[in-house]
Amino acid sequence: MIKAWTGNQIRSAEAPLLANGQGPELMQRAAHGLANAIVRGLLRRRGQVYGSTVAVLAGSGNNGGDALYAGAFLARRGAQATAVLTSARWHTEALAAFRRAGGTVVQAGQAGPALAGELAAADVLVDGILGTGASGGLRGAAAGLVAALQERISRPTNGTGPLVVACDLPSGVDADTGQLHQPVLRADLTVTFGGAKLGLLTDPGAGAAGRVWTVDIGLGPHLPEPALRRLDPGDVPALWPVPGRSDHKYTRGVLGIAAGSASYHGAALLAARAAVATGVGMVRYLGPGEICGQLNLLAPEVVCGSGTIAENRSQAWLVGPGAVADPEQAQRAREALASGLPVVADAGALDLLPAELGPHVILTPHAGELVRVLAGQGVSVDREQVEASPAEFARLAAGLTGATVLLKGAATVVASPAGTLFSQDNATAWMATAGSGDTLAGILGALAATVRPQDLDRAGIAAPDHFAAVAALAALVHGLAGTAAAAGGPTSAAAIGHAVPAVVRALLREPEQRPGR
Repeated sequence: MIKAWTGNQIRSAEAPLLANGQGPELMQRAAHGLANAIVRGLLRRRGQVYGSTVAVLAGSGNNGGDALYAGAFLARRGAQATAVLTSARWHTEALAAFRRAGGTVVQAGQAGPALAGELAAADVLVDGILGTGASGGLRGAAAGLVAALQERISRPTNGTGPLVVACDLPSGVDADTGQLHQPVLRADLTVTFGGAKLGLLTDPGAGAAGRVWTVDIGLGPHLPEPALRRLDPGDVPALWPVPGRSDHKYTRGVLGIAAGSASYHGAALLAARAAVATGVGMVRYLGPGEICGQLNLLAPEVVCGSGTIAENRSQAWLVGPGAVADPEQAQRAREALASGLPVVADAGALDLLPAELGPHVILTPHAGELVRVLAGQGVSVDREQVEASPAEFARLAAGLTGATVLLKGAATVVASPAGTLFSQDNATAWMATAGSGDTLAGILGALAATVRPQDLDRAGIAAPDHFAAVAALAALVHGLAGTAAAAGGPTSAAAIGHAVPAVVRALLREPEQRPGR
C-alpha cells in the first residue's frame, strides 16, 4: 500500500530532527536520492552521465538547496551543470558546493529572453523552485521563466525535450490538495522526500507530477497516520474474496442489480456482466423484461426477476446505471438505499438520495454528478471547481452525506465519511469511453457483496473505512482491466469487463509468479 501525507504532516515529522541539528544531514540524503534518480534517467535516455547538460532551477528554500547539491553531484560525474537562481536569496552552502563542482550560475531576473530556449535544450531540467511550505504559485521572474519553458517544452524542436525532474513536488502544485497554481512545469519524474505528498497522488497534481519516486530520509518513526492511501497490486491477494472448499453461491455473495430502463439497456448489461466476471456467487437482476432476455443470452448466470428489493434477497445492491425515466427502478433505488445493506448508488440513483446515509452506501459520481450531490447538501460549486480539487470535494461530499464517495476521474478518489482518502491511478486514458463507469459499478457492486470485513481488518483498514477500501479495490481492478484490454490502443467498456478474470488471476498469483517479476 502506498501512503501519502500533507505538507504540514511532513514538516511536523521533520521538526524534531531539525531541532536536533540534523537539517544538513536530511538535505544531503534528499540531494543524494535526487541525484541518483537523475542518473538513472540519464542512463536510460543517453547511456551515460558524462557530457550531459543539466539545468537546475533553484529557489530560496530547502528545495533549492536539495537541487543545487544534486547538481553539484552530477557536475562531479561529468555533467555540464547550470543553476538558474530564481530568487534574490539562496541556500548559501549548497550554492558554494555547486560552484566548487564547476557549475555555472545565472540569475533568472538578469538573464535575457534566450534563457528559456537554452534551458529547454538541456538533457535534464530540475525544478527546485518551490517546496511544500510554499503558498500559492510562482511569481515574478520565476513565473515568467516557467511559463516560457511550458511553451517551449510542450512543442520541443528536437522531438524529445529535456527530462523534467521535480524536486519534492512540481512548483505550483499544492501539496495538500493537488490543485495547480499556474504556471506549472509538468514533470516526467517527481522525486519526493520523506513521504509522498497527497497532492502528488490526486488530480490535477498527479497529472503534473509524472512518475513519483519517494526517497527515505529517515522520517518514518515521526510520521503520523497517512492522509491518503493507494492500493497497489500487491495488496489484492489479501483483500480479494477467494472461495474456500466449503463455499457455495450464497456464501460467496449475492449482488442485486436494479439498473437499465426501456430507453437504456446497455448500462445494465455492462454492469451485470462485469459483476459476473469478478466471480461473485450470484447476480440477481431486476428490471425491464427485454433487458432480462438480453442478459439471459449474454450472461445466462444472471437470475432475472421482478418485484421489490425486499422480495429479492441479496448481500448488496447496485442501483441507478441507465435507470432513466423509469418509476419502478427509481422506487427500487429508494428501497435499496433504505435497506441497510451495502449499496452502490450510480448515475440516476444519485438524484434519489435520502437525508441520512451511512458508509455502507457508496456513491459513484463523476465531477458533474458530484456538483448535484453537493447541491443537495446546500453547497454550490461548479464542475471546474471539483476538477481543480477532487480530493477536497470528494471528502466534503462524504462528510456531508455520511456515505462513501468514489469520485471518478483519471485518478479516482475515494473518501470515507470519517475523512480517510484513497486514490487509484491505474487506468489508461483509452478507458474514457461510454459504459466504462457501468463496468466499474458492476465490479464494485460485486465486491461490496463479497469482500470480507476480517480481511480488511487484517490489512490494517479501520472499520469506518472498510467500504472506502472496497471502492479503491474496485477502482484498482477496473483500471488494470482497462489497461490490459486497451493494450496501448482503443478499447470498449465490454472489453474491460471481459479482461477482469485474467487480471484477477494474475493479481492472485504468488508475487514471484506475477508477470514482470
